[in-house]
Amino acid sequence: MKGCPLSCVWCHNPEGVATTKQKMYTRKKCIGCKRCIDTCPVHALSFTTDDIHCDNALCTLCGQCVHTCPSLAMEMSGVEYSVDYLIHEIKKEMIFMEHSGGGVTFSGGEPLFSPDTLLELLTRCGANGIHRAVDTTLYAKEETVAAVMDETDLFLIDLKLMDSNKHKQFCGVPNELILSNIRMIAEAGKEFIIRIPLIEGINAGDENITQSAVFLASLPWEGKIVNLLPYHDVAKVKHEKLGATFNPKNIPLLAPSYEQRQRCIEIFNHYGIAVTIGG
Repeated sequence: MKGCPLSCVWCHNPEGVATTKQKMYTRKKCIGCKRCIDTCPVHALSFTTDDIHCDNALCTLCGQCVHTCPSLAMEMSGVEYSVDYLIHEIKKEMIFMEHSGGGVTFSGGEPLFSPDTLLELLTRCGANGIHRAVDTTLYAKEETVAAVMDETDLFLIDLKLMDSNKHKQFCGVPNELILSNIRMIAEAGKEFIIRIPLIEGINAGDENITQSAVFLASLPWEGKIVNLLPYHDVAKVKHEKLGATFNPKNIPLLAPSYEQRQRCIEIFNHYGIAVTIGG
């Protein structure tokens, strides 16, 4: 689901931040055939020395260039579907869900950014006996989380930083609401998994990891599993496709060393929390 209230420096899904349609262009796929230029009804495209240039002031995001491109260099991010259509498509997969023990995961962006649509989808999936997971930052009003909580079987929750000022610096918003919602879900007895994008120099140090472990250990939480996700820079390609600049302030973003990952595991284990890496 498109739309996210956070603006994480390391965002791996930049196409999910805006709520509107966006056009993406992969330069290395372009064969220079110029069909997109000939097709564009508003003449927003032109050919430069090495790629296709789009005048965003003229582009109406009609998608005709995408349908014309033979090499799939052009693509659209953002398609609007009705709830009925999505439920119809989900039901097609029910036989596979039954055999695998799986279900449907709603992610983004931030699915709680569109609470009414999300809640309707969750409710209708539940009525069909489909397992429901929500992949979320939990940056949403308490009443929104409470309503979604009643129709969700599993939460996959991102916990990025414990210091609220640093959270605002690197993610664009403070974290008090997030931590409060995590506690509410835990106290309600809901199943959840905490996922931490692990970034050297940002949140992989002993201080933040210890604070995270202390907070999580204080929750009434039977599972107590944290999934650590070591940083990688694959998002650079997505930003290029969108015509955006990845990490424009050049904040140092590094994958944690093996030794640092092991240190994080030791700290969480000390507080009775199991750890998985990657996924």
